[in-house]
Amino acid sequence: MNFYPEDRIAVFIDGANFYGAARALGFDIDYRRMHDLFTKRARLIRISYYTAFTDDQEYSPLRPLIDWLDYNGFTLVTKPTKEFTDATGRRRLKGNMDVEIAVDMMEIVDRVDHVVLMSGDGDFRSLVEAVQRKGVRVTVVSTLRSQPPMIADELRRQADVFVDLQELAPLIQRAQSQREEGLPSRYTAPHNDEA
Repeated sequence: MNFYPEDRIAVFIDGANFYGAARALGFDIDYRRMHDLFTKRARLIRISYYTAFTDDQEYSPLRPLIDWLDYNGFTLVTKPTKEFTDATGRRRLKGNMDVEIAVDMMEIVDRVDHVVLMSGDGDFRSLVEAVQRKGVRVTVVSTLRSQPPMIADELRRQADVFVDLQELAPLIQRAQSQREEGLPSRYTAPHNDEA
């Protein structure tokens, strides 16, 4: 990723979408390494992680990650998932964070030079365009290398820079030795379904 050292940057991580992209590429994210990557290359103003999770469970698999991120320099934005029954009668969970990401990004856009969006969701194309109209550069991180690709073509084309997550893997992936030893992952996000 190309940043100027004096760039003020804000990073927005669409938790479920970003986790899905990393999973599709076969690696786990080490969030400490990812945080360090941004702080070493520019002036990190904010790094935010967005996720929805089931609040009624006694224990959520997301809880350790959320706690770790909260204590290690990330801004956490969470909300409980909503349960509904689809047309086929199946129980589904919905936990879309698009509005929260859009509101937060528009609130900070006047105080940054560069925004990094870690999501491939095509719904963000209009948001990226609005941020660009304010004179802020936008980098989108997702992947074309999965089957199917995790990045919507319209979002990739709108971004000033598109970075394939596969290219970042050597810089932000969890060490293989941690996986082989079965160490608990306080860095790896469990997946939550979005409808």
